[in-house]
Amino acid sequence: MLLGTLLVLLLFGGAGSASAHAALRASDPDDGAVLKSAPRSLTLTFTESVGLLDDSFRVLSPENERVRTGEAGHAEGRSDTARVTLPSGLGEGTFTVAWRVVSADSHPVSGAFTFSIGAPSATAATVDRGPVENPATTGLYNIARYLAYLAVALLIGTAVFLAACRPADPNLLPRLLRTGWWTLTAATVALFVLRAPYEAGTGPATAFDAAAFERTVTSRPGVVLLARLALLALTAVFLLRLFRRRRSSYALGVALALGLALTWAAGEHASAGIQVPVAMAASVLHVLAMAVWLGGLTALVVTLYRAAVVDPATVTRFSRLAFASVTVLVVTGVYQSWRGLGSWDALSGTTYGRLLVAKLIVVVVLLTAAGFSRLWTVRLATAGARTVVLEKERERVPEPVGGGPALPDGPPDEPPVAPDRRGLRRSVLAEVAVGVVVLVITTVLTGTVPGRAEAEAAKSPAAIGLPVASVNYVPFEIGGARGQVQITLDPGRVGRNSVQAVVLDAQGGFAIVPELRLAFSLPAQDIGPLDAKVTDKGGYWGSDDLDLPIAGTWEMRVTVRVSEVDQVSETKAVTIG
Repeated sequence: MLLGTLLVLLLFGGAGSASAHAALRASDPDDGAVLKSAPRSLTLTFTESVGLLDDSFRVLSPENERVRTGEAGHAEGRSDTARVTLPSGLGEGTFTVAWRVVSADSHPVSGAFTFSIGAPSATAATVDRGPVENPATTGLYNIARYLAYLAVALLIGTAVFLAACRPADPNLLPRLLRTGWWTLTAATVALFVLRAPYEAGTGPATAFDAAAFERTVTSRPGVVLLARLALLALTAVFLLRLFRRRRSSYALGVALALGLALTWAAGEHASAGIQVPVAMAASVLHVLAMAVWLGGLTALVVTLYRAAVVDPATVTRFSRLAFASVTVLVVTGVYQSWRGLGSWDALSGTTYGRLLVAKLIVVVVLLTAAGFSRLWTVRLATAGARTVVLEKERERVPEPVGGGPALPDGPPDEPPVAPDRRGLRRSVLAEVAVGVVVLVITTVLTGTVPGRAEAEAAKSPAAIGLPVASVNYVPFEIGGARGQVQITLDPGRVGRNSVQAVVLDAQGGFAIVPELRLAFSLPAQDIGPLDAKVTDKGGYWGSDDLDLPIAGTWEMRVTVRVSEVDQVSETKAVTIG
């Protein structure tokens, strides 16, 4: 099955479009655009639906002052866009736009870009994207997510173990059910309370702000968490009836388990991207199979260590159940891996792919431990069956008239049940330990940008999160006068680039010169000089026809003529990616 996983990734890894985590597809104005007049609004278009925050847009003037904007909303009712209106009278210069939204899979994403009105400003504003994340809030939120995964596995897995495996002493397991329920409830409450500061990137104390609470209640992640709490309330009633030995419908228990698993699918990667209905179904089955296997293992460990008598049939039933769970995990895992990666290169070239490889390695270790557990299970079942046969044979031996039963010569042939049980204990305990590691990696994976989305984000310069233009300053001195030339290369990478150059005097103000020339050379490859062919655009010099064919460290030669006879040339190294 594991080899089949890799084969499917290899054959189908090259398929199509974006998956979860929103990536910025386009912005209006474009990043680095120079406009003749001020725009009336800013519009961002993403690869999937996004949720908006109270502070989704921050627009900074050339003087690094906050520009008052309208309320953020969606453009023309499209949920994959974000728009904000701008005030009149913005003036000229370079403006910085910092944005922050919540992607459809509940993870906040942010970025920034610049645009200029009239001409690029002498000094661009400091990029201020707002808080990206607060370490305390993020740490607490992630801890709650880890605990929620562990708790749902313990709750569902123990319940299924009780119902399907029918242990001889079921009184040992209610404590596990209570622990799973309380832990999951507490973790869900913590996730709900921390949701607003997690999205906004603020400290935990802001969670108790009334506006933040209202935003969480009306957001999709908040609704999902409230639904989980409602299902947990019904689960508590269901468990109380079981504890009091009242008749309770197993169909209700199955429905509650499906509902709890659905809250994970609705709040993670499966809820966005391609093939959402199939992905949601696969995610629900994946969570349930994980819970049945790993939660059931925990229940089996408790039974093996604390029960006075372990019925071999119980272990055999769980062995079959675990095998079915592993089969479901592999099938759904293959699909989720293909959907999240998108290409074979993403397996090694993205964080998501590398985490997936790590999870695969740990799962191999887990399956190895499970193989040993199956061997011990077979031995235990065989020994149990042998014990039953011996007891029946003894019952059939006639009792002599003068005393006790006739015994065979020599010591009784007792099966070695105790060693088998100790071996099974150790192997199952190892499975549980490795299973916890799998859950931790899985939790990290759900918060990591999938390979598909990361690849699409890389294709969109605006999605990098910072202005992608390369800005360089070249100082010069001629005839006792000093100044510098601010040169912007957009995007500053191999291929077609636009060039904007502004001449500044010693005080940083704009300076008018009769001529400016730019040329680029790559000595390592004996290329150049390539003339940028900049022309006077009325306040700055620019060109859209600079083609830099090879990555490397280029020499940019700047020639400034200040009069009919006075000119100076300076050279600066520029890295082209």
